[in-house]
Parts: sequence; structure tokens; C-alpha cells
Amino acid sequence: MRNPAKLVSSAASVIAVLGTLALAPVAVSAEESSVIDEGKKLAFDRKKGNCLACHQIAGGDMAGNIGPPLIAMKARFPDKAKLREQIYDARIANPNTIMIPFGPHQVLSESEIDKVVEYIYSL
Repeated sequence: MRNPAKLVSSAASVIAVLGTLALAPVAVSAEESSVIDEGKKLAFDRKKGNCLACHQIAGGDMAGNIGPPLIAMKARFPDKAKLREQIYDARIANPNTIMIPFGPHQVLSESEIDKVVEYIYSL
């Protein structure tokens, strides 16, 4: 006969280990780190990405609260292409959005959007 208390204890141990692995830092190459840093500069730049005008981002000053806080982005956007689409033109997913269509309005270049996506995805 199986011991229910032992099964619960084993299941809790497995969950704890998996949770720890999910929080383990992921190694990032120097090149990826450079792209992420450039994306952060663009996202925080009041004349370019200006993400802080609407979103709270860790390390950002005078953050807005119009949009959702940018945290746990890999969980919110498991498909990075969907995140890029959202940043490029949020009107695709929500025609009534107030988010700037950074791509169509040429606020950011394709390359700059890619860098911002890498940074936001790292949050």
C-alpha cells in the first residue's frame, strides 16, 4: 500500500527542484548581453523607445502606469515573435490600444525594435 504522506512529500520535492531550476540564471553570451544592453538604452531613451512613459521596468526612473509592468515577459510571451509583433504594432492584437506603433510610424528601425525585443524578453 502506498503511503499518501510520502507521495505528497515526494511531489513537493520535485516541485521545489523544478521551481529552483526555473529561477536559475541562464548563461548569456557577450554578444547577446551587448544587444540586451543596447535594447535597454533604447527602451529607456525618452527620445526613442520611451517604454518608461507607460510601463514600470526594474531600474527605470519616473515610470508610467498606463501599460502593464514589464516583468516575467518570457512567461507572458512564450513566443518571442508575438512580443516583437506587440512592440512593432500593438494595433494588430488590439485595435483600440494606445501603444505607439513603433514600426509603422518609424519611431524605431527594424534593428532597434529587435534590440528592444531582446531586452524586454530578458525581463
